[in-house]
Formats: sequence, C-alpha cells, structure tokens
Amino acid sequence: MHVEEIKALADTIKENIRRVVVGHDDWLDLLLIALIARGHVLLEDVPGMGKTLTAKALAKSIGCDAKRIQFTPDLLPSDVSGINFYNQKTGEFQFRPGAVFTNILLADEINRATPRTQASLLECMEERQVTIDGITHDLQAPFFVIATQNPVEIQGTFPLPEAQLDRFLMRVSIGYPTEEQGVEILSRFRKDDPLLSLKPVATAEEILSAQASYGEVHVAEDLYVYIVDIANRSRSHPDVTLGVSPRGTQALLKAAQVKAILMGRDYMLPEDVRAIAAPVLCHRILLRSMAPHGADAVIADILAHSPVPTEDSLFEGAE
Repeated sequence: MHVEEIKALADTIKENIRRVVVGHDDWLDLLLIALIARGHVLLEDVPGMGKTLTAKALAKSIGCDAKRIQFTPDLLPSDVSGINFYNQKTGEFQFRPGAVFTNILLADEINRATPRTQASLLECMEERQVTIDGITHDLQAPFFVIATQNPVEIQGTFPLPEAQLDRFLMRVSIGYPTEEQGVEILSRFRKDDPLLSLKPVATAEEILSAQASYGEVHVAEDLYVYIVDIANRSRSHPDVTLGVSPRGTQALLKAAQVKAILMGRDYMLPEDVRAIAAPVLCHRILLRSMAPHGADAVIADILAHSPVPTEDSLFEGAE
C-alpha cells in the first residue's frame, strides 16, 4: 500500500467515526496513528467521555470485532487471556479463549485490576500471542488495545508499573467537549444512536497492509540522531529519575512516520517528531518526587533545548 493510499484510508476511517463521535479530531488522529503503527493507547480521562463509543465506532468502521473488559480487583488473569478447562463430555482439556481474542480490546479502568491480572496483558500487547500451560495461541490481526484509567480516583487502584506503561505507544486524554460540541452531542443522540447504523468503510486486510507499509516513509539519518538526542536528554534531565528507553525511541520513530503520512508526505520532518513527542514520551519518564513541573512540561523543555536538524540534511539519501 502506497503512502497516498494509507492517508486516504485513515481519512476515510476518521470521517466515518466522526458520524458518531463529535469533535476530538486530534484524539482521532492519535488513535489512527497508534493503530497503523501497531501500537496501543492508554487513555486517561474521567468516565462518560466517549471512550467506549469511540472504540466501537473504530471497530465497526474497519469491520473488526471489538470486546470490552471491565477491570476490577477480582478479575483473574484467565478472564483476560483464557484457560484450559476439563470437558467432562469429551474427557479432555479444552481451551476457552479469553477476552483478548479479538481485534480491538477496550480494557476499561485497567488500574483497578491487581498487578497479576495487569501482567496478563504484557505478552498479548508486545508479542500478539497468549501462552497457556506452555501452549502458545496467536491473537487475531490486527490487535489493538485501548486501555483507560481515571486520573482522579486513586482509591482501590493499582498504578501501572513502568514495564506495563512502556507497552503503550502513547498516553492521551480526550478532554471535555466545547459548548458547541456539547450541543451537537445532544442533538445527534436525541432520537437514535448513530453507532447502530454505522457501516464499515475499510477492512482488516487494508489495516494490515497499512501496518506493513508505513515504514516506507523516508527518514533522514539526522532524524535518527534527533530522536536519540531527545531520549538522552530525558535521561540526564534534572527533574527525571528514569528517562526514555530504547523502546521509547522506536515508538517515537514509528508514530512520527505515520504522522508524516497523515500530513500527506512520504518523508519525515522534525515537526512530526515534535508533534507526537508528548503523547509518546510523557508516560515513559519517571519524575523526581520533588519535580516542580509535570511530564508535559519536561518534554517541552527537552524539545526546546534539542538542536533541530537542518533542512538540507533531511533529504540526503532520499530516493
């Protein structure tokens, strides 16, 4: 699939989702970037912001299956990944797939589950497979996780460890709608739910083709250096105790490549990196307990002090 076709595909899917979801264009772009880049999204927002609705609209738009797990303290790892149970009729053990056997998984309030249950998603998200009793089961493709957590409530929650956070390509927040968007929501859902009549505008095969092709976006050598420099500066920043990992630099590169495609280009620019840096990197740094600023401000400070590659160096070696 060519770059122009990937952009047209993303635009079509986004426009279809907007028949259901009002506003939030930036959030929809981030969602599509994560999907095409084969990543996952951690969504931090209060209840009732349309997280489940958006996930369902995305699934219907690409003709894929979607499932939702409500994470609670008593949720077991087998509820997520599956279990081998003894079938008395056949006298044999039989595998019962868990909720991760789907295309789009909404892991609602993921931080309410115990660390053991949270860990059951690690292999799924990174390797697209589940291992039960020594037997590996491949997950359906595409496989895309949208996990949510309420940033306000902390009682009865188990904060995600850094290893789990690092599995998410980006962390984003939808935010409240504007007054105009709020009126449009009431008007649109006054009689019927538009999700019920939403039709697919793409196929899973097209998504897989886009995922296999986005890497063709040209990346100049200086942009590799630019991304690594950002990561190195995060590791030495005075407000940071744990900086961006090598997995984080790979995530930033992949997301920036897809960002370039959505901007209509087959080559990457520094502004693609800068535009996507905050949602990709903020959850990958650990701030000092007495840090005066939040992760967003730290990433902004790092970007402000990172030398930007010159235009002449960006197209050396381009075909």
